[in-house]
Amino acid sequence: MLNISPEELKMELPERQPRFVVYSYKYVHDDGRVSYPLCFIFSSPVGCKPEQQMMYAGSKNRLVQTAELTKVFEIRTTDDLTEAWLQEKLSFFR
Repeated sequence: MLNISPEELKMELPERQPRFVVYSYKYVHDDGRVSYPLCFIFSSPVGCKPEQQMMYAGSKNRLVQTAELTKVFEIRTTDDLTEAWLQEKLSFFR
């Protein structure tokens, strides 16, 4: 998908199944610079099957290392995925 907001993205995620998402986000820094960080979001909703959670959790680190991703985040409910949440997470990176 192109030009999708975090709010639109969360509508695409299943509420009871884990997913990996690699998301390029337009981030405007406090000094006005613009960057497009590649964010890895692990959606591991409460209530999903334990086998699925274990399978995804077990392969997450290897995938992150192989793809050399540095902005790695986890959500436990799709409601957490908002523009404000992502901006807050990215503000820790300078």
